[in-house]
Amino acid sequence: MEREVDVVVIGGGPVGENVADRARAAGLEVVLVEHELLGGECTNWACVPSKTLLRSSAVLRAAKRVPGAAEAITGELDVAAVLRRRDYWVSDWKDDGDVEWLAGIGAELERGHGRLDGPHRVIVERPDGTELTLVARHAVAVAPGSDPVVPPIDGLADSRPWTSRDATSVKHVPERLAIIGGGVVAVEMATAYAGLGADVTVLARSGLLGAMEPFAGEAVARGLEGLGASVRLGVEPVKVERNDADEVVVTLGDGSTVTADEVLVATGRKPRTEALGIDTVGLEPGAWLDVDDTMLVQGLPDGEGAGWLYAVGDVNHRALLTHQGKYQARATGDVIAARALGRPVDAAPWGAHVATADHSAVPNVVFSEPECASVGLTARAAERAGRSVRVADVDLGAVSGAGILADGYEGHARLVVDTELGTVVGATFVGQDVAELVQAATIAIVGEVSVDRLWHAVPAFPTVSEVWLRLLEALGRPSAVDVKTVETEEPAETEETAA
Repeated sequence: MEREVDVVVIGGGPVGENVADRARAAGLEVVLVEHELLGGECTNWACVPSKTLLRSSAVLRAAKRVPGAAEAITGELDVAAVLRRRDYWVSDWKDDGDVEWLAGIGAELERGHGRLDGPHRVIVERPDGTELTLVARHAVAVAPGSDPVVPPIDGLADSRPWTSRDATSVKHVPERLAIIGGGVVAVEMATAYAGLGADVTVLARSGLLGAMEPFAGEAVARGLEGLGASVRLGVEPVKVERNDADEVVVTLGDGSTVTADEVLVATGRKPRTEALGIDTVGLEPGAWLDVDDTMLVQGLPDGEGAGWLYAVGDVNHRALLTHQGKYQARATGDVIAARALGRPVDAAPWGAHVATADHSAVPNVVFSEPECASVGLTARAAERAGRSVRVADVDLGAVSGAGILADGYEGHARLVVDTELGTVVGATFVGQDVAELVQAATIAIVGEVSVDRLWHAVPAFPTVSEVWLRLLEALGRPSAVDVKTVETEEPAETEETAA
């Protein structure tokens, strides 16, 4: 079977859904191809279930930090109730709601594995064994996402290791969990499982959260240890095996061992392009896809044509975050429609049809203990990019709003300011409930708001946002105070950057 449509989208996660939504809103005929659950990784196995697993124990810890509320706590965390709430938020791994939504916008769903078969062509291998060939008049957008990397450690693949999907869809919490890795997935799952009562051991080759400011990973290491987890840094797993008692034994480079009931591998991601058919258009299977700021795939060989293939979300390796992928998807759906309908394309920086923020204003929140939130450049990254920077550091615990929020509040905040531009280019916040602070910093960076103007953005008292005033005081007005350039170190390679 073969049919023509305006746009084919491969991948029905939030990214693919947003491409379909924007293209369909412009009146284009859209077919979305998905072989698993609509909603994709984020809805079913990543963001949504992981955050629900984390939330209950975080609330309990927060209540214990407030006298009066602490005395009202008379029981322990109900793990079964946490898992039931997780099941509710993933709709028991059914996608009926997403199917209904897709039909509601007038897009069509094709269940099956989609792969390219030359320019403009997509073959859908349906569950019943039949095949459908879709020919896109205007565009094919691929948004297949990414998969976890399982490193070639002796015996690891045969030891039935958990990946992130296993960790977020668990039906029973193991007594002991070993985690290989030091990135976001590793620390969030360590936080979640320690909160659920497991004996957690984190095995990281270098520090934690290596892509963030160093103080973030240091705070999380202390926080995990405060939850009873063991954090072992600078260690290298060299062998993993399951013994006769069905325990997992991890042997480290120094000869020591860690024994657990399960081992979670959290050492980075790889693109789902191995079976995507990109070799039929001259691209390398298994590779990340290079795109321009409108998400058009670059590097197509001569004769394959241009302007029809888009790669959106994780697969382009610009920012492996759902919110950033959805941002790319909105621009992509709009630019596909503009090009198809002969409308003007706004591809200038910060234009309607580009994802400019991918380069300088990517917000990220790690729901660890404590939370870590950042956007833009770290001081180290800014200096490596050749920028002249000034840095302001503030103890969040000294902010009145934070002290009222929780007794003994501990946290840290940093602004990175470009001295030539006089604007914020990076911000990092570490502490309880700092996730909500990052949007203000994102707006300041995207809007290129001068530090002088920020003095007039008055934070309400007594809120944690008062940290903005303290950060500006630490910087001083550029015309009045000379703040030293920060001394930075080269970043250590982490499990995620290595992958």
